[in-house]
Amino acid sequence: MGLVNQEAIKQLQLLMEEVDEPLKKTFQNVHQGYPNETLVRFLKARDGNVSKAHKMLIDCLQWRVQNEIDSILSKPIIPADLYRAVRDSHLVGMSGYSKEGVPVIAVGVGLSTYDKASVNYYVQSHIQMNEYRDRVILPSASKKHGRHIGTCVKVLDMTGLKLSALNQIKLLTVISTIDDLNYPEKTDTYYIVNAPYIFSACWKVVKPLLQERTRRKIQVLQGCGKDELLKIMDYASLPHFCKKEGSGSSRHSGNGLSDNCFSSDHTFHQELYNYVNQQAEAMESVAPIKEGSFHVRFPEPDPADAKIARTIETEFHKFENQNGFAKSMNGLRVNSM
Repeated sequence: MGLVNQEAIKQLQLLMEEVDEPLKKTFQNVHQGYPNETLVRFLKARDGNVSKAHKMLIDCLQWRVQNEIDSILSKPIIPADLYRAVRDSHLVGMSGYSKEGVPVIAVGVGLSTYDKASVNYYVQSHIQMNEYRDRVILPSASKKHGRHIGTCVKVLDMTGLKLSALNQIKLLTVISTIDDLNYPEKTDTYYIVNAPYIFSACWKVVKPLLQERTRRKIQVLQGCGKDELLKIMDYASLPHFCKKEGSGSSRHSGNGLSDNCFSSDHTFHQELYNYVNQQAEAMESVAPIKEGSFHVRFPEPDPADAKIARTIETEFHKFENQNGFAKSMNGLRVNSM
């Protein structure tokens, strides 16, 4: 269970036995039959400090109860056209599994526009994918391999990253904060691919601000990263933007939409969409399905995360003020760092 000692786990176990029933109930949805492994995640996120890990976990469980997160997988984004619009502007999906059986999550950072729906729909969609991963994908992988699988790897495609990304900083900070506080230590490694010059420059400034634990998880790969990624996953599990040098995150790249894990027609999104709608139908006898986003209280970002966001903004503005930057940097890519 990593670097967390057994005594810390026992202390946190005892503290968790004292929580009230609503928190115990939602904790079951969090741990999915692996409570100790879940305690380890929160301990790791607070560097083994039992008191801080306990507070973090209690805050997480209270957030879940207050925002009815346990029922979010029965709240479809409707109508279907709106769901497709969210998918087309928030490029994320699951391309397969690593050789160790860990889910591979792909994110199109550079080409996601987040401009087809309100912030609440994007947050709802993101949490639904988190919950589907934790309640369906990971338990299924654990059962298949006969051991606990509780994390994923993420491949972040920076194709198309440009100054307009500044408009998304606020939303991305909200999503990042939700993940940091309520889904800690769920990603083993972040692989950065197709990184343009603007990312290289920002990374040099942001990297020293990250915690060592986070820095160790980030690997910036050369080009599309195919050769390195094939060491940990088969070709079939590569995100479509890694299968051909320079292919990028185009919504139409790869062998048709079925190969594009960002597409709402991809198997992962079809299964997620059908699952949510089936859960909604089961609940419809209790309450009719309503249009409208699922509003979640946005947590306050950690001061360190807020500082990183401000640093990124500052760096982007520096480039913005450089005459001819966009023209001179167009098409430039960086080697692995």
